[in-house]
Amino acid sequence: MGLGVVLILASYWLYKVLKKRQIKNRRESYFKRNGGLLLHQQVSTKEGNVEKVKLFTAEELEKATDQYNENRILGQGGQGTVYKVKKSKIVDESQLEQFINEVVILSQVNHRNVVKLLGCCLEVEILLLVYEFISGGTLSYNIHHQSENIPLSWDNRLRIAREVAGAIAYLHSAASVPIYHRDIKSSNILLDDKGRAKVSDFGTSRSIEIDKTHLTTIVQGTFGYLDPEYFQSSQFTDKSDVYSFGVVLVELLTGEKPISSIRQAEEKNLVTYFVSSMEENHLFEILDTHVIKEGRKEDLQKIAYLAKRCLSLKGKERPTMKKVALKLESLRSFEGHSQIQQNIQEVECMVDESYGPWSATGRTSSKNGIISQQEEKPLLLNSSS
Repeated sequence: MGLGVVLILASYWLYKVLKKRQIKNRRESYFKRNGGLLLHQQVSTKEGNVEKVKLFTAEELEKATDQYNENRILGQGGQGTVYKVKKSKIVDESQLEQFINEVVILSQVNHRNVVKLLGCCLEVEILLLVYEFISGGTLSYNIHHQSENIPLSWDNRLRIAREVAGAIAYLHSAASVPIYHRDIKSSNILLDDKGRAKVSDFGTSRSIEIDKTHLTTIVQGTFGYLDPEYFQSSQFTDKSDVYSFGVVLVELLTGEKPISSIRQAEEKNLVTYFVSSMEENHLFEILDTHVIKEGRKEDLQKIAYLAKRCLSLKGKERPTMKKVALKLESLRSFEGHSQIQQNIQEVECMVDESYGPWSATGRTSSKNGIISQQEEKPLLLNSSS
């Protein structure tokens, strides 16, 4: 009897050891397959702050999501399911670099209006990214599904436009390397519990060498926001992000969706509808009613003109995001003159052109708010497309 108990206990112990080893081996296999070695390679280059990205264990995320309970799902998108972590749909090698790319890109970014990456998990079958939790929903939802009782006020729309413009300007010129987002749209802009904008979803973003464009074999982006010049040439530039931001600006002004089946055939595309309305001097006929009631006519005209410039068919005719951010800062309608000047100076300091992607001599780094020029070249990530 005693020997039987010993054998049972020994068998159970052996089973637990083998099971634990099996789980460990499987997770190590997933880690390698999911780009763990590629991530370590990025760390070894010492570009950005990849070494500061936390690698979460599978147990930590299973606990955080209650075993990925469907009741914890916040939403679903083109690349995966969102709990309070981002659970990717993609596991094939052709998309693996895009996942690691998002980790590397976000590790380099430190801006109050860019969603913060907390870490990732590579030791599971399906790749996971962990972000700060933004509770206020997307800008798209807040514009297009707003309650009549609690509409998105003009002051809030203008503030959101300033915050997003400042974030994109930072990405283009004040981040450690120039970063092109490549999918700016209202559904990729999140609002926190205070209504502050956070630019998100950097899966298709790229770090770009100074004075270079990014040539792709497959055009990526969202129709309605897609730069027509990029669509034709497959060359993505900083002005492509400017075009997409222009569409978001028009959304904020009109409350309309970029593509609509409700509008007439020639007006289904919001950009075409907006530009033709401006050219025919019908701007105030297409603006959101709340915008017309709350905004100053002169300011609305200036912002509409700014949006129209962002939507120019030729990229060289569009302003830089720095100029867009400065223009929006100058249109603060609810703060004093001294505060306006202070914010303009902050934007000018943050995205000083002499340290941006227009410089031929170096790149920028930002530590504790101080921007310094370095002789190293910006990181260029190979595209998976």
